[in-house]
Amino acid sequence: HELGPEPNFNESMYFNAYDPDSRLGGFFRLGNRANEGTGEMTACLYLPDGRVAFMFRRPQVTDNSAFDAAGMRFDVVEPFTELRVSYEGRVVLLDNPLEMADPRAAFTANPHVECAVQLTYSGRSAMFGGEPDQPAERPGEEFARGHYEQLVEAAGTVQVGEETWDIHGFGLRDHSWGPRYWQAPWYYRWLTANFGPGFGFMGSRIARRDSQGIRGGFVWDGEALRLCTDFRISTTWEGDDRYHRALEAELVTDDRTWSVKGRVLRLIPLRNRRRTPEGDDMVTRISEGLTEWTLDDGRVGYGLSEYLDQIIDGQPVGVAE
Repeated sequence: HELGPEPNFNESMYFNAYDPDSRLGGFFRLGNRANEGTGEMTACLYLPDGRVAFMFRRPQVTDNSAFDAAGMRFDVVEPFTELRVSYEGRVVLLDNPLEMADPRAAFTANPHVECAVQLTYSGRSAMFGGEPDQPAERPGEEFARGHYEQLVEAAGTVQVGEETWDIHGFGLRDHSWGPRYWQAPWYYRWLTANFGPGFGFMGSRIARRDSQGIRGGFVWDGEALRLCTDFRISTTWEGDDRYHRALEAELVTDDRTWSVKGRVLRLIPLRNRRRTPEGDDMVTRISEGLTEWTLDDGRVGYGLSEYLDQIIDGQPVGVAE
């Protein structure tokens, strides 16, 4: 999209996938923040042996002409049908991914190895989202002027150090643009799940500081997107830092309610800091949980549960949900 005038204009793409045969999954994100002269690059791989391979960079980005920075590149071969994700660079290997709560210590204390990713993503569902005619967010609370998502299939190779895996799995991709601060939501819950090529869902709960916020999502039944009129979630937390370890959710559509339970297999906490115009330091935690999902009919799938919380007095603000 054309670079907007906002100082914090962000355009980003995100891809996740999980292959239950190799037991390898992960996600990749590039965000262009060209008016700030920088970008955001994230590569995260959940390895079969329980380790997590991770890298985050803030590369120099001065225009919005491509997603290509810090060794990562996204190419659109055919819009909504075929896209390619590649990454070549180093990653830190974490036996205990919770160490990333202190990024400096985690990057210093753990080994780094070379990583190479080549994945082709193919669209499997209809598109969800877009750009509304009227602004959907209040000034100062903008998180994405436009945003869409799609369930996908992913195939290719992943190399971490001396090990290489062939990958064939399923996931979700999204694309966002507009002004963004990670501190804009009070908290959110974003669930993505695939049960093979013909069924999956996305559930979203965004809470505001002074309002109920929004709940939504979709269920893809292999033929059509069934839009959610409500989305309810409850979380089981673990440890003094309160990481989500299990959850139950209901996705309500016009004609039925889909119930699902999630079990977090591995979790890595990511951190973003920003000083507000009032001089306050805000700390945002984004907990990325590789999750096994079980539907009420017994089907098992996989995906990500992403929990964003502002951290106040050392605790996430959304622990009640």
